[in-house]
Amino acid sequence: MTDIAIIGGGAAGAAVFGELLRRPDRRGAIHWITGCQMPGRGVAYATSEDHHLLNVRAAGMGLFADQKDDFLQHASRSLGQAQGIDFLPRRLFGEFIQAQVHARMSEAQAHGVRFHLHHAKAVSVKRTADSCYRIELEHGDALTVDAAVLAIGALAPRALRTVSVEALNSGAYMLDPWNQEESARPPRRVLVIGTGLTAVDTLISVAARWPRAELVAVSRHGLLPLRHQPVPLAPYPCQDDLNAALLACDGAAPMMRLVREAMASAPGTDWRAVIDGMRPVNARLWQGLTLARRRQFLRHVRWVWEASRHRTAPASSETVQALIDSGRLQVHAARVLAVDGSGPLAVTVRSRATQLMSTIEADRVFQATGLDTAVAYARDPLLAQLLDEGLATPDPLQLGVAAEPDGRLLDARGRPQPRFYGIGSLLRGNLWECTAMPEIRAAASRLARALSQPDDGTRQDAAAEA
Repeated sequence: MTDIAIIGGGAAGAAVFGELLRRPDRRGAIHWITGCQMPGRGVAYATSEDHHLLNVRAAGMGLFADQKDDFLQHASRSLGQAQGIDFLPRRLFGEFIQAQVHARMSEAQAHGVRFHLHHAKAVSVKRTADSCYRIELEHGDALTVDAAVLAIGALAPRALRTVSVEALNSGAYMLDPWNQEESARPPRRVLVIGTGLTAVDTLISVAARWPRAELVAVSRHGLLPLRHQPVPLAPYPCQDDLNAALLACDGAAPMMRLVREAMASAPGTDWRAVIDGMRPVNARLWQGLTLARRRQFLRHVRWVWEASRHRTAPASSETVQALIDSGRLQVHAARVLAVDGSGPLAVTVRSRATQLMSTIEADRVFQATGLDTAVAYARDPLLAQLLDEGLATPDPLQLGVAAEPDGRLLDARGRPQPRFYGIGSLLRGNLWECTAMPEIRAAASRLARALSQPDDGTRQDAAAEA
């Protein structure tokens, strides 16, 4: 029998937990260490604002691999009507996750499956002499399991190095872009650092909350996410040939050249269809790049890839464009050199186009730079303990933790940990594309199958090695 612990209370943890609950070959107890009282939502789906929209159509959303239109049915019951092509509120998917997990727990309980929810944070994971894992929880509780899954999701944001201590302590610099409490005096100008998906949601919320405030968004390239088409696109007819050619490429530059050539050779095909058609091979493409090639991609290609691949819902894009057209929102391609003061804050930037420096005054500054996976700099006690004791090691490019292709974490000596896996954003260095629900639910299904297999002797081998 195998006891398993899932560490992390977001959507990825919920997906693994739910998949394990339904495994017909399931033996042993399943522990879900959620760290919160409302597990399943995580940062992405905890919002209560209906203008924060999913950037995947309703038909493509689901928590488990065997689901087809469960989310669409849930949405239709909640809204009265929903279509598969719709981009629905994220809070609705958060509610769906909780409903799905509760349903699977009830079903598992009826079938005698043993499981436990721990609404506490894990503070350490240690290997025992027989290669089990002892997990210590806050407040002194602990449990020992045969296998563990690290699903802690997005790390707490770190302030940019250019932000002064005075600005951080002022209350006007918001590290958490979702923290938008009312101030005693409505801000005259709000500046958002970042122009990705997080920044789009932040701008939309700020615009609604403070309708008289001027808005400024700053990022190095000043590129907002591109938008989805209102209706699904026809597939690119030569996608299989393109994907095969991409897998044979050496480096990001020739890959991008092939993609551009494919778009040019099929004038009737929307470029979005080509990018979406690469989704099944994105992880293999990333894994085929050398460390130097990956670094090159991050430096020269990442910004345009992110804007093209992770697009906004049409309604979100239209709202931001209306803010720009009205003159209320200015978007600058510039590097943030300093944030000083105690309110208003002085944000010094250097223009990408002219290299000239200027200072923008803002009553509120929101840091909305997106996902942080640099585990070596994280303040999370569990990650710090894992790295200090060598049970995990940072990805060389600070894109999470180092791992095998199947998700097994590597220790400080580069050895895969027996039956200790990661899932979700912490595996960006290994998979690159691993944070969207379609990838997460597929990974959760594979993990559940692997964890339900009998021990093949790796535990004894690992114990002997240690």
